[in-house]
Amino acid sequence: MIANLGTALEVVSATDPGMVRSHNEDSMGTDAEIGLAVLADGMGGYNAGEVASGIAVAMLTTEMKQALESNEPHAIDPSGETIAEKLVRENSAKANAAIYQTAKSQPQYSGMGTTLVVALFFDNRMTVGHIGDSRLYRLRNDVFEQVTRDHSLLQEQIESGMLTKEQARFSQNKNLVTRAVGIDPEVETEIHTYTVERGDIYLLCSDGLSDMVEDEDIHSTLSTLQSNLPLAAKQLVQLANDCGGRDNISVILVRILEDFAVPTGWFAKFKAWFR
Repeated sequence: MIANLGTALEVVSATDPGMVRSHNEDSMGTDAEIGLAVLADGMGGYNAGEVASGIAVAMLTTEMKQALESNEPHAIDPSGETIAEKLVRENSAKANAAIYQTAKSQPQYSGMGTTLVVALFFDNRMTVGHIGDSRLYRLRNDVFEQVTRDHSLLQEQIESGMLTKEQARFSQNKNLVTRAVGIDPEVETEIHTYTVERGDIYLLCSDGLSDMVEDEDIHSTLSTLQSNLPLAAKQLVQLANDCGGRDNISVILVRILEDFAVPTGWFAKFKAWFR
């Protein structure tokens, strides 16, 4: 059974339809006790996007919680990856299959899909999986950086040298993702694991924030309001709306409050007697 991380993590979230869209196609799910945060930005016909993102978040949160009741995320799978990485990979694939089949069987949902970013915290680490252009950032010792790499045409153009980052800010191709959940029968989830430190703040967000607000301004807001995460989340949403709010805006903030390393050695064996 996974340790309760409720005292080790502070998790807050905020979402808003924005200034243009009539409804919100983003979905979010968090569970501080198991160290899970999930964010999805849906796309498709009327209401189909929110159906896709809703399926992705519901499946990831439900399936991951159930799996973690009988699996230690830090344990190593026979394949060589951690159980955390395996669970993120397998359950992202399940969500992809469910959305794809729903879209195939119900004409009103044809072509729907969603981006996905999921973070699982365990043993002073974080496994992050993502598909599309929803992002995860990290603020550590006042250094703010993007951890995930967008699966988008714009990112490919930057990496190939066709566009500079400055030119990319004004590109018309911002919303063209090269990978999404539910569009094809299978999709590859990009997965990485990182060590976390006390005081780190992690930001998961839809492109309704990152397209509207420059990274420097996100950094400044988080740094200024880091002692009040609920206010920081609300302010980030407000900033995106102040800049035009052309899309739905969703943010999840996770602060590392204390060490949550898995005990090893004699102490772990001692504790095991009392389980």
